[in-house]
Amino acid sequence: MNKIYAASALAITAALVGGIGFTILWERFTGPEDAFAECRTTQVAGGGGSIGGPFELVSETGETVTDADVITGPTLIYFGYTFCPDVCPLDNARNAVAVEILEEEGRMVNPVFITIDPERDTADQLATFTDNMHPRLLGLTGTRAQTDAASRAYRTYFSYQEPDEDGYYLVDHSTFTYLVFPEQGFVEFFRRDTSPEDMASQVACFMDAAAS
Repeated sequence: MNKIYAASALAITAALVGGIGFTILWERFTGPEDAFAECRTTQVAGGGGSIGGPFELVSETGETVTDADVITGPTLIYFGYTFCPDVCPLDNARNAVAVEILEEEGRMVNPVFITIDPERDTADQLATFTDNMHPRLLGLTGTRAQTDAASRAYRTYFSYQEPDEDGYYLVDHSTFTYLVFPEQGFVEFFRRDTSPEDMASQVACFMDAAAS
């Protein structure tokens, strides 16, 4: 009888070990379940974990802030510059409309604008720009090293053009808007052709998924 019990115990142990091994192998091949899978419309080379990270910048009110101070809830982050003649104003106006749509639904999202041109975009200059876009749009600047570090963290592109005889210059740059959560970090990006209605709908989906 003891031999039967011993054999049974060995069989159960083998099954458990085999089951654990199968689970580990399965997760290795399939990866952890994506809680936001139903909301995603984009894919990031290298995975979403390769985008975002800590930063230290200066707010439009002159205070030094970190990513933890800024990303206190669902946050839309855009990198650009206030002297941008068309793209940045249009993109941030779109983001502002999406934020308003979400706010009407009782969903608070933080809009953030990080400059890639800190020499011209002082705190006062940023405040003028953001005040014209949305009362809660937060402008962030800093030293060249600080803004470059934030840009690299989010894998944005920018390139300064040669200044004209008056010293005015344009900056070529990427135009993605990033959705970031305090706990999950970066979760999605939006292209320029995303409408404010679609952006609001997708952000709401991510917010619901994060809360579930």
